[in-house]
Order: sequence, then C-alpha cells, then structure tokens
Amino acid sequence: MLRSFAAPLSALALTLSGALGAQAQAFDTRATAAFVMDQTTGIVLLDKNADEPLPPASMSKLMTTYMAFEAIADGRLNVDERLPVSQHCMNYTGSTMFLDTTDRVRVEDLLRGVIVLSGNDASCVLAEALSPVGTEAGFAVMMTDRAREMGMMNSTFANSNGWPAVGHRMSMRDLGILSNRLITDYPTFYPLFSEEVFDYDGEHPANTRNRNPLLGLGIGADGLKTGHTSEAGYGLAGSAKQGDRRVIFIITGLDSAQARAEESERIVNWAFRQFAQRDIAPSGTVIETADVWMGAQPSVGLALMEDLSMLVPNTGNDEIDAEVIYNGPLEAPIAAGTQVAELVIRLDNLPDTRVPLMAATDVARGGFHSNLRVAADALISRLSEDDTAEAPAE
Repeated sequence: MLRSFAAPLSALALTLSGALGAQAQAFDTRATAAFVMDQTTGIVLLDKNADEPLPPASMSKLMTTYMAFEAIADGRLNVDERLPVSQHCMNYTGSTMFLDTTDRVRVEDLLRGVIVLSGNDASCVLAEALSPVGTEAGFAVMMTDRAREMGMMNSTFANSNGWPAVGHRMSMRDLGILSNRLITDYPTFYPLFSEEVFDYDGEHPANTRNRNPLLGLGIGADGLKTGHTSEAGYGLAGSAKQGDRRVIFIITGLDSAQARAEESERIVNWAFRQFAQRDIAPSGTVIETADVWMGAQPSVGLALMEDLSMLVPNTGNDEIDAEVIYNGPLEAPIAAGTQVAELVIRLDNLPDTRVPLMAATDVARGGFHSNLRVAADALISRLSEDDTAEAPAE
C-alpha cells in the first residue's frame, strides 16, 4: 500500500537545518497581468492572469526574432544577406527604422532594428522574407503554428510586430516561454538584446536608443523587449542575471513608461532579494528509512539520487513542511541506486519541490529464517489488532 511519512524539520535536521527559509512576501504588482520565473530552476515566482490572451504590442516581435534566429541557424537566412523593403512594410508607422522601398537592408541590421529600435518596418521585412507565400499575413500563420509547437497555446498572431489587430494575442506565460527559449536556444544572438544604441543611418537621432528602462542600471538586466499600444498599455518582457541566477519576467497593462520602469525594477529586486538558491545536501545523503518486506534486513536507507539544490525564501527561518512518500513496504530484493521513494518539500508561495530518493544499499531477499521472522511479525501484529478490537455490545 502507499505509505506517506510526514518528516518535520527535526527529522531532517542534519541535511536541511539552516538551509531553508520561511514564507517570502507575495509581490503585489500594479500590472494587469504578470509572469515571473526563476529561469535557473524553472520555478514560477509570480502568476497574475498569466494565461489570459492579451494584446502583446511590440513584445510579439520576440516571436519574429526567434523565427529569424531559427532561419539563420538552419541556413534559410544569412546575417549578411540584403533584403528588399516592400511598400506594405514601408507603410508602417510608430516605431520604425525609417526604411524606404529603395533600401536593401542587411539581415543583421534588421535584427538590431527589431530588437533595439522596435522597428515595425524591420519586423515586416523579415516576415515577408521568411513567409512561404511572401506576405506578412502568411508569416503570421507560421508564427501561430510555431508557437503551438513550442507549447505557447494562448498565442495567435495577425502580424509580425504587434500592430493592433483583431485576434492578435499572447499570454504572459507564453511570452515567458518564448523569452526562455531565446535565451537558452540562441546564446550567440542573445547579447543583441542588451545593446542600448543602434544608429542605422545617422539620419534619425530620435530613434537610436533601446526602450528597455532597466539596461544600464547595474541590476543585471540584459533583455528583452518593451511593448506599448493604447489597447495594451505599457509592458516589458525582461530578464536579469545576478551571479548564477537568472530571472525572467513579463508585465503588461501599466499606464505609463515611468510606471513600467518602476514596476520592472521592483520585480527584479524582489525576485533576487526574497529568494536564494541554496545547496541543501549532496547526492547519497540518507533522508529516511523504509520498511522492507521479505528482505535480509528489515529496512533500507532512502538517499538523494543527486545533489539537492533549491530556490528558497531568503528570510532566515528554518520552518518547513516535508514528507517522504513511497509504496511500501518495499519488497526485496532491492538494488542500491534504484529509485524507490520521493521527498516532497513544501514552502509557502512556491510550488512543491519533489526529489527522487534511491535505495542507499542492496537488500537481498531473505532466507528461511528471515521469512519466518516476517511471517511471525505479521501474525503477532494481526493478533494484537484482534485483541484491541472493540468487543461486541451485549
């Protein structure tokens, strides 16, 4: 049968004492929707309306950028290739590179135009080049299909750049998934997101700076993309790295660029100050023991299969809720190193941490005397239960 063993801190003191914290303060954001993830561990720190499809504004350019990186990686596009500018792309207003139909623009410049300058026209040029039918609308279909393949189930695209359009939607969680993929899949290209200035032709000084308000603040921010329309409000898909930890956050619905800057900095500071990555115990540490059925020994140690490192609230209190779960008693023979149990650690405001546990030693199947002892113990237990059963009423 399934046996669940509650393990208070006192039972795990040798391995967990002093390593875990208490409840971290929940973050109250002004954003209408938000998603914050510790990228190092994959733990979600904040989820506010994170699965609601919303207008993403220029944050949707991250999908165009990702697909351009894919095309470069598989040889369909070259960074030195020069692409033509259509009348359709030139017609975009808002944030642009001020491209003209007489231009032929290097792919590398277009990427910087999208990432640094948030160029609607640059995004459109890349889209038309990659579209199977040569149109931005055709590329939008590709974007939606690729998003589904990547697990972004609340994203539907009508264009390449986030220009307001019926049905053009992304959720904040989807933007978090996409941001993580950009960082992990294309580390060579990722430094483009931290570039603060790109002057394409020297003729438009008003549009040469990256709109990301966190770059240059010294808090580890190195990406990714701002967004703003009257429908969406002000948003940011951001990331910051401090030491060995990286945090990804997505916010939207702020009422001003100033509010976006303030909220973004607050989130980064909260994520790094309220939580810390802690080394808990090395591989092989015995956490508990489990009963063994028909074995040469009555129990076996349950040990960590790998080093245990956790993201924990950084508040200095050692109270935790932990339990060891296994389907027992375990039947012999048991091979050392075989996963036989799970350690579940619960911390307030964080998902459960589930850690596999292995048999610390081999347990051979018991011989005649061992089996006789097990049978006798079972009989004694049963008789004891019968003796203590409530007598029938007269």
